[in-house]
Amino acid sequence: MVLPKPLMPVGDRPVLEIVVRQLRHAGFERITVATGHLAELIEVFFGDGARWDVAIDYYREIEPLGTVGALALIDSLDEPFLVMNGDLLTDMDYAALLQRHIDSDAVSTIATKHRDVQISLGVMHFDATDDPTLLTDYIEKPTIGYEASMGVYCFDPSVIAYIEPGVKLDFPDLILRLIANGEIVRSSPSEDYWLDIGRPDDYERAMDDFGRMRDRLMPPE
Repeated sequence: MVLPKPLMPVGDRPVLEIVVRQLRHAGFERITVATGHLAELIEVFFGDGARWDVAIDYYREIEPLGTVGALALIDSLDEPFLVMNGDLLTDMDYAALLQRHIDSDAVSTIATKHRDVQISLGVMHFDATDDPTLLTDYIEKPTIGYEASMGVYCFDPSVIAYIEPGVKLDFPDLILRLIANGEIVRSSPSEDYWLDIGRPDDYERAMDDFGRMRDRLMPPE
């Protein structure tokens, strides 16, 4: 049987259940889940959220709307709100992130994580201005650092105006659209534990880590 990624197990729980428990523990009272393929499995498992003492409702996409397109069709987004992927594992304090956003001048705040990637090849640099074939540096198997989106975003309600209802849109396109229109977008660098279990390497690590980190990742019952 094929499971949607948010129902993939980490330890003895689906990853989305861990997220729901964390959000409720952080004080969130309403969660809207945008679903698409295999939506009924998620809806049957979580129901109305009463089991976790949180109100859960759903927006089921008939046509794929990308990672952020459904926001324009969800009611009552009239206060700053949190949006996140349903297949990540972190011990981030979601309430603190949202409060930092509210206290800032940004219309959007993106949680970010520093990652290092080793290139398994020799990387060459050239004189790009005068002679593009002239070698200026040669680095064997360098490590490149970058800031990655953790898939957790805070938005002001005003961003909905940048999303056309019923039209597919992904997070990067929305963020670039905000920047192009002069809106302020900020990052919130994080030192928290974080894995994207949609990536096979991260999923395998999550399975290994969950047992010893359960108390950090799972709020009390």
